[in-house]
Amino acid sequence: MGGFSLPQSMTLTANTAIFGLLALVAAVSAIGVVAFGRTPIRSALSLVINFLTLAIIYFTLGSEMLGITQIVVYTGAIMVLFLFVIMLLNLGAQQSLAKSKDIKMLLAMLMAFGLFAAVFAAVVLPMAPTDLPVMAKEIRGFGKPDAIGYSLLTDYVWPFEMASVLLLVGIVGSILLVKRRKQ
Repeated sequence: MGGFSLPQSMTLTANTAIFGLLALVAAVSAIGVVAFGRTPIRSALSLVINFLTLAIIYFTLGSEMLGITQIVVYTGAIMVLFLFVIMLLNLGAQQSLAKSKDIKMLLAMLMAFGLFAAVFAAVVLPMAPTDLPVMAKEIRGFGKPDAIGYSLLTDYVWPFEMASVLLLVGIVGSILLVKRRKQ
C-alpha cells in the first residue's frame, strides 16, 4: 500500500523553493505598504523591498532586462519621487495614516480577501501541470537586453522614435511652463 505521492511536475526543487520564498517576501512587503506601515516612510520602504524582490524574481526567471528596468525605473526613479513628495508635504511627521479603526477597515479586509480568493480560483486553480514546452525558453534571447535592443531598433524603430519625440516635447513644455510662471 503506497502512500500519497506528488506528481513528477509538482515536486519541490530548489528553484521552486527560492521562488516561493521570494513570492512570500513580495506579498508580505506589498501588504506592508498598505496595512502594516504606520507612517508614509515605512510604507515607502516596504514598497522598495517589494520592488527589489520583484526584480530578483525577474532575474531568476531569466528576464534580465525586466529586472534591470525594475531596479532603475521603479526602485530608483519612482521611489525617489515618492520620497521627495513625502518630504515636501511633511507626511513623515504624522504619527499614523490610519487614525481610526472602524467598520471600514474590516470591510476593506473582507473585500480584499474576497478579491484574492476570486483571483486564486480563476487563475491558479485551473492551472494543471502540463508537459508543453515553455514558449519563452524557445525564443532565442528572450528577455535579454541585447535581444530587446535589437528588436527596438529594427522592428519597432518608428514607435520607439515617436515615444522619444513625445518625451522631448513633454520636457520642453514643462520647462516653458516653469519659465512662464517665474515671469
